[in-house]
Amino acid sequence: MMYQQGFFAGILHNTSKQNPEFHNWNRVRVKYCDGSSFTGDENKLYFRGARIFTDIMEDLRSKGMKNAENAILTGISAGGLATILNCDKFKCFLPENARFKCVADAGFFINGKTIYGTSDIKEMYRKIVNLHGSANLPSACISAMEPSLCFFPRNVVPYVQTPLFIINSVYDYWQINNTVVPAYLDPQHVWKDCVKSINNCTYSQRIIIQAFGVKFLKTFKGLPPCFIRGYFLTSCYSHGGILSSEYWYSATSPRLLNKTIAEAIADWYFERTRFQYIDPYPCAKYCKSLNAE
Repeated sequence: MMYQQGFFAGILHNTSKQNPEFHNWNRVRVKYCDGSSFTGDENKLYFRGARIFTDIMEDLRSKGMKNAENAILTGISAGGLATILNCDKFKCFLPENARFKCVADAGFFINGKTIYGTSDIKEMYRKIVNLHGSANLPSACISAMEPSLCFFPRNVVPYVQTPLFIINSVYDYWQINNTVVPAYLDPQHVWKDCVKSINNCTYSQRIIIQAFGVKFLKTFKGLPPCFIRGYFLTSCYSHGGILSSEYWYSATSPRLLNKTIAEAIADWYFERTRFQYIDPYPCAKYCKSLNAE
């Protein structure tokens, strides 16, 4: 059983040619609808993401998931963050002997600063927690720090006990263009062309992007080592892609250790081999079929 947000392609594709290891799995697409990665539980405004997650999983249990032998919880972007935040909770809906793991794509958001040194994303997460009454945050994390800080995977991943695979670009263009250069700091739209393609970025913009990559790697490498965790960090100037066949499994897919993301996850999931790899040449680059849009 697979939980996913997006279209039925890439990791959700139903042909062995484009999805060799998981094409014959049951696939479930859950639309992202609460605005806080399925954590909201506010009574006055009725943000109920936490309850939506629980109710959907209970419904899936009644439709056969209670008999699942293999399961993956996965998502992209805010869904990737939701995967991390709900990873351990997911196992409660599965049989005790099921093999269950989580795959988070483009959900490793860091506490980066804007070009003027402010931490807008930290403030945004604080407002989300206050507005939504976030209730689905891992208890081990919120007992150790302010709840809004548990929206940053660097702080919550160490508490995740379920095997977790992290896919991300070191140069995640969403974070660069929302965390580092939010729209209100670019009134002249000088980043407009750069957002579309790394090839359009000026020298000064590339310096800012490279600096973000250094910060990202420093943050990621700050995670404590974990044998059951996997990761695939590219240098593509992109944001998510496991629902794209070109990104997931094709001749043009990004490769690390000569493996596509599909192959790396399959080897990790079925425990054929560990996969913990970062692009050894971390210089922001264009990857075919991965134009930022």
